[in-house]
This record gives sequence, structure tokens and C-alpha cells, in this order.
Amino acid sequence: MPLALLALTLSSFGIGTTEFVVMGLLPNVAGDLSVSITTAGFLISGYALGVVVGGPLLVAAGIRMPRKSMLLILMLIFIFGNLLSALAPGYALLMLGRVTTAICHGAFLGVASVVAADLVDDSRKARAIAMVFTGGAAANVVGAPLGTWVGQNFGWRVTFWMLVGIGLVGLAGIARLIPRQPSRADARVGRELAVFRRPQVGLALAMTALSLGALFASFTYVAPMLTEVTGYSEEALTPLLALFGIGLVVGNTLGGRYADRALIPTLATALAALTAVLAVFTFTAGYQVPAAITFALLGVAGFATVPGLMTRVISKAEGAPTLAAVVTVSASNVGIALGAYLGGLSIDADLGYTSPNWIGAIMAAAALALTVASGALDKRGGRRGDLVTEGGEPVPASSQGDGSR
Repeated sequence: MPLALLALTLSSFGIGTTEFVVMGLLPNVAGDLSVSITTAGFLISGYALGVVVGGPLLVAAGIRMPRKSMLLILMLIFIFGNLLSALAPGYALLMLGRVTTAICHGAFLGVASVVAADLVDDSRKARAIAMVFTGGAAANVVGAPLGTWVGQNFGWRVTFWMLVGIGLVGLAGIARLIPRQPSRADARVGRELAVFRRPQVGLALAMTALSLGALFASFTYVAPMLTEVTGYSEEALTPLLALFGIGLVVGNTLGGRYADRALIPTLATALAALTAVLAVFTFTAGYQVPAAITFALLGVAGFATVPGLMTRVISKAEGAPTLAAVVTVSASNVGIALGAYLGGLSIDADLGYTSPNWIGAIMAAAALALTVASGALDKRGGRRGDLVTEGGEPVPASSQGDGSR
């Protein structure tokens, strides 16, 4: 794999750490800024909203810019947002810093995925995209726990200074290692938007939202499930979350490797596994060792879909993939919010702390059904159905017919 991918992976690691680290620092932030835990929790909601809305708008505004230049600007925004968070004298400026970095989040992962796919040949595109998302997965294993430890021992502002440092290294790596790219004078927002009329692009986005929603329907409420149902102590949650994070890295790696060989079969297998694991988790949650094993497998199955889904979107949006890739990240966050909401409803309905697993299993099964439908559309000759006429000229979708892309 090209060395340039390491710069994208490191930057993704910093971005992923920025997203998750605040969860462990909420008491520290709330106490220092004299706000309630609930108010501090809005820093997470504000970040999610910034990812969903800000990324596509930012990329649309700079659609003609060379992708390397866009990546550099996005990392500068990331650095500025964390710098603002580190220096924020009060809650309002800290929220502004969080939203600023969130705008970079979705845009960076989308653009970086397109750049990563362009750096390698067709047989390694999913693995290249998987490397980008490995940074985010590793943030769960190393970045967020490390940032939480730093914040708890040296102050939460030091954590944001640490993120500024990671951003500077990522910026230097992108500037040095990513090849120079020509300006994109032919890129137009209308052309990028036109790909969303292709049925396969819409299907891929729905698959993304449902699959990530399935994972987070369970994961959002895993702490009370493991403590109240399984019987683990709160101290045991940290190693259990690290085990889950390792599962994310393993699943992401395997998903990228096998998606390069046969994309639709890999997605279908991963989603079938995710459906099964979520259903089984309902029963293994009552026993400590089986619950820990199932929790790790949940990470493997949940993230095995990620590189294949992004590859699918980029492939089906051929000719104008940048905005579609960014919207994929937004779709995943919409799915996460939906999964968390539905899981919460099931708990509020007194169905128990394991009930979100069933919600997730249903969402994963729906994603599997859409995947099968998408593969069938390929086999029926979806190439002609996905052609989009723009300005009197056909814009071709990616090659279809074998169901592998």
C-alpha cells in the first residue's frame, strides 16, 4: 500500500479520537465550566449535527478544488477547532470548537476515501479505504482511552492540545505524501448531485444507515446492559470496550480484504453475521464470558461492512463520487442516531436493557435485504438503469453485472 495512506490513517485517527474522547471527559468539562452533565452532553449532539450537515455543505462549496488541497484545508479546520476547544474560556466557545471540528469530520473521511481509492488499482480499493477507517477504529482502542486518561490526570484542555499536535502531524503528512492533483475545473455541484438519482447510490446509502444504526442500537446502551444484566462492574467496562475496539479494527481489516474479492457477497455475509450476533447477544448477555465474546464479535461484524459500503458508493457514483462519499458519512451518522433512538424507545417501553439488540438485529436484517436487492439489480443489467443524463451527455455508473461492485 502507498505510504500516503498512512497520512490519511493518522488524520482519521485524530478525527475519530476527537469524536469519542469527550464522552469520557464529560464530568471534567461540566465541573470546570460549571454546567450540568446534560448540558455538557450536548457537545456530543452538536458534534453529530455538524458531521451530518456541515460536511456535505463544505465539500459542495469547494467541489472544484483539487482533493489534496481540500484535505489540507480540512485538516487546518480540524486543528483550528481543537485549538479553539483547548482555549475556550466558556461553554459557548467550546461548543463552537466542537462543531468546527465536526464539519471537518464527515468531509475528511469522504474525500480521503476517494483519494485512497485513487491511489491504488481496482483490486485494492476496498483495502485502501479500510486503511482510512482503521484510524477511526483505532481511535476507540487507543485514542479515546488515552485522551480520557490525559484529560483526567492533566486537565481536559491538555487532551485538545494533544489533538492539535496529531492534526499538525497529519497535515504535514498529507502535504508531503499525497501526490499533487490537478484542479477540478470540470467538477460541478449539479453533476455531483445527479449521481443521487442512480438507484444503486440510494440503495448503498440506505444500506449504510441501517448497518451502522444496527450496530449502535446495541452499542449505545451496552454499558447498562453489561452492568445491570451481565453483572460486570463499572471498572470492567474499560477493558471490555477495548476488546470491542479490537473487534472493530479486525472487522474493518477483514471487510476491506474480502470486499476487494467480492463486494456484494462480503457485505451480505457481514450483515448476516451482524444480524445473528445481535440476536445471540440478547441471550449471552446473562453470562459474563459469553457476553464478552459476543461483544467482541459485534465489533468485528459491525465494522466489516464499512469499507465495502464506502467502496460501493464510490463505485456507483463513478464520475462524480466526492459528494456521495461525504454524504455516506452523513448517512452513517443519521443511522447511528436512529439506532440509538429506537434502542432507547425499547428500553423506555420496559422491554429491558437487552431489547436494543433486537432492534439492531431487525435493522441489520433490513440492510441485508437491501444488499441482496442491490446485487440482484446488478445481475439484471442495472448499468442502463443507473445512467444519468446531464446536459445531454450520459454519465455512466460503475461497471455492473457481476455483483461485485
